[in-house]
Amino acid sequence: MIKHADRIDRIELSGIRKINETALQMEREGAKIIHFEIGRPDFDTPQYIKDEAIRSLQAGDVCYTSNLGKDALRTAVAEYLNNRIHTHYTGKNILIAVGLSEAIYDLFFTLLNEGDEILVPDPAWMNYINIPKIIGAKAVPYALREANGFQIDPDEIESLITDKTKAILINTPGNPTGGVAEKAVLQRITDIAIEKDLLVLTDEIYERLIYEGEHVSIASLPDMEERTIVLNGFSKSYAMTGWRLGYMAGPEEWVGLVNRLHQNNVTCAPSFVQQAGIIALKNETTEVEDMVAEYKRRRDYIVDYFKDDPNVHCIKPHGTFYILFNISKLPVSDTDIIKYMLMKKHVAVVYGSVFGNYGGDYIRLSFASSLEDIKEGCKRLKEGFQELADGASID
Repeated sequence: MIKHADRIDRIELSGIRKINETALQMEREGAKIIHFEIGRPDFDTPQYIKDEAIRSLQAGDVCYTSNLGKDALRTAVAEYLNNRIHTHYTGKNILIAVGLSEAIYDLFFTLLNEGDEILVPDPAWMNYINIPKIIGAKAVPYALREANGFQIDPDEIESLITDKTKAILINTPGNPTGGVAEKAVLQRITDIAIEKDLLVLTDEIYERLIYEGEHVSIASLPDMEERTIVLNGFSKSYAMTGWRLGYMAGPEEWVGLVNRLHQNNVTCAPSFVQQAGIIALKNETTEVEDMVAEYKRRRDYIVDYFKDDPNVHCIKPHGTFYILFNISKLPVSDTDIIKYMLMKKHVAVVYGSVFGNYGGDYIRLSFASSLEDIKEGCKRLKEGFQELADGASID
């Protein structure tokens, strides 16, 4: 048998997806599972966006677009970012991708050589770790700690930089922590990036989902637009996870370089999906704000429900639709807790260690579910935490 490429052995299947697949199999066998594991909005895509996609299809908008994306969408994204994060982009600074994941994949492969290093948050989305592994580069984790509100520690960032470091990646608001980077912290990162001549990649996919404070993009700070690449998309803000529409924004030179890989990877995002994206940006009214208000209501319910729980500490997130539980008081590991909750309580949540070395004291719950499911799920989780504290068997 012909052996696969060695690089595939550097990565494993997503721990989150393993939990989801197990939960789906249990459902096929008749179990009623409450899903808190996947980061997808439970809201439908706003009707005006779906209507535009249908209109576009019926009008025959089914051909390839420019590899870079439709000019009208690139311009709309640039205008959106200029209004939201105070940049000075034109359409030439935008590349439209098949979801944020593809944009990050293409960017990493464009940026990193074998042996290069990139600083990434921990805990965080594991693609930040896995893509460098495929390349043969090294993702160097910097810790996000509960004690300081999961803020980046600029002193630690500076201590981790070597002559192999190419870039610093930040994610704000952050998955899985729900932390929102403060402007003063971003200013310190700016100073370091300029002094060390580093690129900054900023994943801002959750930038609309903020409950306290405000979103500040490092690209908006003085002298940073030319050394920052902003990564974003439509999945979270517009409930369009299955549409697969994302983008990167940055210096025109980097857009051109990443496009070399992008055009050999996916060619372009689907034309009618791009058209729907144009209308999503241009015709938005209160849909996103309404969704954020409902997420906040759910978040507040969970925090209040567990505020006096003796077994876990529920950490109030300032953004995203994720919430972390500190489970360090319980006499079992995060992976065993997840197994117990799924098999015994029929609640799917995610173990923190899937997000990196600093995630082991936590489990992550996505509150992108109905309030009805959240209430029932919280009840089951609370029961499960107490049973585990009392010595319940995992198997």
